[in-house]
Amino acid sequence: MMKKYIYSYVMSLLIWMGCTGDFEEMNTDPNNLTEVGSREMPFMFAKAQSSSALNRSFYQTVQNLGADLYAQYFALTSTSFSTDRYVLVPDWQRRFWTVVYVDTAPQLKAIKENAEPGSGEEALADILWVYAFHRLTDHFGPVPYFQAAEPIEVIPYDSQDKIYDDFFTRLASAVNTLKALPEGTTVFKGYELMYDGDIQKWVAFANTLRLRLALRISKADPDRAKTEAEAAVAAGVLLENSQNALLKKAEPGNDTNGLSQVAAWNEFAMSSTIASYLKGYEDPRLEVYFQPNVTTGTYTSVRNGLPATLLGKPRNTPSQNSNVGTYWVTPKSDKTFNPNLTAPFHVMCAAEAYFLRAEGALNGWNMGGTAGELYNKGIETSMEQWGIGSGEIAGYIQSEKQPTAPEDDQESPAVASIPVKWSTDIAEQRQQIGTQKWLAIFPDGMEAWAEFRRAGYPVMYPVYQSDNPLLPQGSFIKRLPFPLTEEANNKDELEKGKALLGGPDNVATNLWWDVD
Repeated sequence: MMKKYIYSYVMSLLIWMGCTGDFEEMNTDPNNLTEVGSREMPFMFAKAQSSSALNRSFYQTVQNLGADLYAQYFALTSTSFSTDRYVLVPDWQRRFWTVVYVDTAPQLKAIKENAEPGSGEEALADILWVYAFHRLTDHFGPVPYFQAAEPIEVIPYDSQDKIYDDFFTRLASAVNTLKALPEGTTVFKGYELMYDGDIQKWVAFANTLRLRLALRISKADPDRAKTEAEAAVAAGVLLENSQNALLKKAEPGNDTNGLSQVAAWNEFAMSSTIASYLKGYEDPRLEVYFQPNVTTGTYTSVRNGLPATLLGKPRNTPSQNSNVGTYWVTPKSDKTFNPNLTAPFHVMCAAEAYFLRAEGALNGWNMGGTAGELYNKGIETSMEQWGIGSGEIAGYIQSEKQPTAPEDDQESPAVASIPVKWSTDIAEQRQQIGTQKWLAIFPDGMEAWAEFRRAGYPVMYPVYQSDNPLLPQGSFIKRLPFPLTEEANNKDELEKGKALLGGPDNVATNLWWDVD
């Protein structure tokens, strides 16, 4: 029987999707326990799906002023924040936990408990669970996981290696479940926001997520990484842009594209790091990812970590630097920006799968092609995703051009000296894969920051000024500290979690998979 009881706060969150005529009938008293059945599950999944990828309510403080800067896609032009200089705002860590532990995990847990065993609903809940928690654990390290969303006050922390082990188990099981369903089956159709319930695309998404996580642990547990990566590729990863996971967005309920919203506020600009690569390579995606500044009509950038004294210079103000491209915001006649709030949000695209496979092939794994072939295919797929023509793509792949000086206010030199054209040197090949993958997954700063910590690529400029004594000049942030709310509400388990971390609870401690 498809029925269990859960705490009412789960159902109260369904107000986000509660614009249906029968919502009052479904949830007449939000102060009492509510039954969860087949009518409620699609709403709960859509709520979790939107929340896991950060809607407008959380995007700025959870991602844009953190990982997006640490990945050096963007740099701050506003003097109102100092996270670009590694000064953290402790309350913002709590907000990421709210995203996962309040807005995502309870809904998915309720679906798992109430769905029929072996159903597509159960499988999609598991896949989305892994997506949400991998982003969280890759920020903090050990987190409360195995008992997350349980109706208990004290939740124990779990080590990252055990969490990753469960990720792989869930993904493999979910894919097997989906493949066993009758042909033409859809799940949550009309409510599911990425693929409208197309389970074949969900299979490819889950396998690519499995491949991503396999590469993430490739230095910490190379044998397990090889096993998981090869199994993921054999089971079928993303191959075409028609399979890209793009999350639908809508204006009601703050369910808008978060990057579009914060870009309209115009408080950050193109980082000099990505400018050096895009300009030097004469990369046609420059005109897609960014737009000319509203003052001179040129593509200009800012170094990460500028102090307030330098941000106050005219050259470093927002109007003198490039905002993100017109996919996200369009300029108005008064030189402000109009947000494209319903622009689909990029969760994961096929180009990433090719670069992951290219690195796996360099590791000696069976990835269904050579590293060079997969590298070139990754570039091609990314370019095609953004509408670049075949002639430009072919020229780019064979280009010997290298990064150039971005012409910023600090007169920064070229950030690196690596060409696009596939090298004959294995060390350079790894750098090329890491660099082109970073360019291809833009603007996913969370994944880009994780991969920079794991692989060390692309080469980035040192933060111009670090105001964090734990991160001296030339070093990069490694993780986020645990939220202060855990000290107040879960102190004993927090101390056990810190012990699992293997180092101090600060920004300089490496995560389990970050072995360099």
